[in-house]
Amino acid sequence: MDVDADVDVAQGAVLGERRRLTNLTYRFLGSLTEAEDAVQETYARWYAMSPGRQAAVEKPGAWLTTVASRICLDQLGSARARRESYVGEWIPEPLPDRTRGAGSAAADDPADRITLDESVSMAFLVVLESMTPAERVAFVLHDVFRYAFAEVAEILGRTPAACRQLASSGRGRVRAARTATTGPAQQAVLVSDFKRAWQAQDITALIGLLDPDATMTADGGGVVAAALHPVVGGEKIAQYLAFFAQKATGLVLLERTVNGAPGLVAEVGGAPATVAAFGCADGRVTHIWAVRNPEKLGAWAG
Repeated sequence: MDVDADVDVAQGAVLGERRRLTNLTYRFLGSLTEAEDAVQETYARWYAMSPGRQAAVEKPGAWLTTVASRICLDQLGSARARRESYVGEWIPEPLPDRTRGAGSAAADDPADRITLDESVSMAFLVVLESMTPAERVAFVLHDVFRYAFAEVAEILGRTPAACRQLASSGRGRVRAARTATTGPAQQAVLVSDFKRAWQAQDITALIGLLDPDATMTADGGGVVAAALHPVVGGEKIAQYLAFFAQKATGLVLLERTVNGAPGLVAEVGGAPATVAAFGCADGRVTHIWAVRNPEKLGAWAG
């Protein structure tokens, strides 16, 4: 029996969990940077154990999931306090789609490990932000990653019935926020039209593309200029965007996939200045989430 070979296989299986853990923690935290930190801490705790203790873990993947989830649960609690002092609105960190040419990927970039599906759409992540930490963890584990409530209960240290209630409450929040949406193909056309109107500073055209009750939320983090509160109303948003385009010398707008859906990247001087995700319904833009905080745009550089 080749013990060393068995150890190598076991360690390979442990390392093979990184992609799943990154997907999990990003949905928990809404931040790629914080998600990667949580994954790193999870592995640090694994490798801090002796080989004997590691060998005693019957299901390493389950152990890693439990540790990562608990780390994120703690981070979500402290994040709420941090965001109370955050300058302006806080928006989840946007993700590019590397397969569609959104930036150049660095070697082993964490962004490449995120599976882009409905559960990472900006609208979905914003709803997750409204949940309590326990609701969010229970909901993501059960409804997104299909963990049984018995498994969720073991991770959260609560009863299966309590976890079922937490997930149900989270599901209710998602249901309450859900609106009619536009399919990817139609949204791509709408975003393309929006790009042309914004680039041309055509306020009339922008107003025609925006729902009268549309909302735009910008996140500058106090680092760069951004509206401190959501801008409500198609006309006000159109005027704001036209003003931004007028002041941003050398503004270039690029159509990119943002969190799995058609969006825009505004570059100034060849560097990303804004990443915009869109919510669309009935042929019009209903929501714009504009991330301008440079600390959240690292995955888009290059």
